Amino acid sequence: MKLRLRPLPYEYGALEPHISATTIETHYEKHHRAYLEKMHDAIAGGPLEGKPLRDVVLASSGDLFNNAAQVWNHDFYWCSLSPEGGGTPAAALAKVLGARFGSVDAFKKELATAAANEFGSGWAWLIKASDGDLKVIATTDAENPLKAGHTPLVTIDVWEHAYYLDYRNERAKYIAAYLDHLINWEFVGENLGI
Repeated sequence: MKLRLRPLPYEYGALEPHISATTIETHYEKHHRAYLEKMHDAIAGGPLEGKPLRDVVLASSGDLFNNAAQVWNHDFYWCSLSPEGGGTPAAALAKVLGARFGSVDAFKKELATAAANEFGSGWAWLIKASDGDLKVIATTDAENPLKAGHTPLVTIDVWEHAYYLDYRNERAKYIAAYLDHLINWEFVGENLGI
């Protein structure tokens, strides 16, 4: 069965004024869709055709991995954003983040630093590492925590197509808008099981 582009969890304009409808539509319909189409072309007629996306990501390398992982990363990124995001996480999540990072603000600062310092294109993540510890990491290009056996909890896309139409070269402003207004704390809590 051919994988389809997963529907966005909100309308194109739902994240305005922080991310424009034009950015979301272009990012989703052009970039995300292109990764999916290239992945399908690469697996057509092979042993990975019809497999779940996660299996394709974990079993692939090279160009196939780059496209499959970008599909997975984008699916996850869309859920990491919410029109009702930002602000303060629920008490249980705030307690977990505070215990690990010192405070929610300290966690946000660490994620912002990882996102800002990722040279070129990539991602910044909060993960539950394979050893059970919560960590902030950055990955380059299509890389993601799945390949290292970690559980992603939330991500921010720092490829230029995620923010350039709205913020030009001011990645730090995009990161601040994400953390202050868009990060989906509920999604983080669900991924942690709290």
